[in-house]
Amino acid sequence: MRDPTTLETHPETTTALQELASDPSSRRRFLKMVGGTGAAGALTIFLAACGSTKTGAGSTTAATTSTSAEVAGDLDVLNYALTLEFLEADFYAAVIASGLFKGAQLDLIKTFGDHEQAHVDVITATVKKLGGTPAAKPKTSFPLANAGAVVKLAATVENLGAAAYLAEAGKIVNKEVLAAALSIHSVEARHAAALNTLLGKSVTPDGPFANPAPRDQVLAAVKPFIV
Repeated sequence: MRDPTTLETHPETTTALQELASDPSSRRRFLKMVGGTGAAGALTIFLAACGSTKTGAGSTTAATTSTSAEVAGDLDVLNYALTLEFLEADFYAAVIASGLFKGAQLDLIKTFGDHEQAHVDVITATVKKLGGTPAAKPKTSFPLANAGAVVKLAATVENLGAAAYLAEAGKIVNKEVLAAALSIHSVEARHAAALNTLLGKSVTPDGPFANPAPRDQVLAAVKPFIV
């Protein structure tokens, strides 16, 4: 697996967010593909948080044909996301096996775990569809001393996951890949909001616009959990 902290950039490439920001017709087609008005709000947040590049007032940017370099860039983002999803799925599996939770709490944890495994499955399939090799699943270990500590760690992991997707969105070229990232980001953010509520914290700790988390920050935060 290529080092996930390195990403080759191509200034001449029009990313999916740049095209969607500057081309209304492309934006309408994209929103229809990912679910209409509900996705519109999430896309607005992505554009606000990630920024966009326009070619001029009222101008549009035509869709570009994907090159091998562009596909490689999207695969890099996908495999980075896949590594994080492996960690999250493993975390919830370990929490379930720990026996620390029962009843409704355990049911919620199982639901979150099923979501993360579904993310693993769809990202793996997308990498293969693009002709890439999915990232290898890392070996993991998590501190599960008591229920309170586990809930705090879960909130940290989910907030970090949502912020990680936000940071990568502006690099994606393929709009289908962006749609998948947008959908997963929304679920990660909902997980984080639910856990923040359980801890008595704000569901929107960053205010009206979420702060993206760059790779070096995310990888440093999850490093203690990789064996």
